[in-house]
Amino acid sequence: MIVRDLDDVKARGAYAEKPGVFTSARYLLRDDGVGFTLTQTTVAAGQSQEMQYKNHVEANLIIEGEATLEDLTNGKTYHLQPGSKYTLNQHERHRLTAVTDVRIVCIFSPALVGTEMHDKDGSYPVL
Repeated sequence: MIVRDLDDVKARGAYAEKPGVFTSARYLLRDDGVGFTLTQTTVAAGQSQEMQYKNHVEANLIIEGEATLEDLTNGKTYHLQPGSKYTLNQHERHRLTAVTDVRIVCIFSPALVGTEMHDKDGSYPVL
């Protein structure tokens, strides 16, 4: 059984932050041996990021706040609110814009090492 709180995540170096922009607390990583990564991500109101996870599938559940999600492959835009789920199962290029501060629980497969940061394409490399 693996039990962790935010202090544990920070102590193991699995916390990324850009103040006023985002936080990413990575609760489960590759070395945990469960086959996926579980994160809690916050995005500050007004922030927008274009991403495309070329090497990972990502599933997201909005826990708090509101955002818009634009699928840049087809131009569709979605309103996200608590209880909304979206999955990037086809490695879609997308833009997430936080209308309010947003808190998201994310699952990545394959699992992340924990030190990944978005590259110029908005993707995570496979480490």
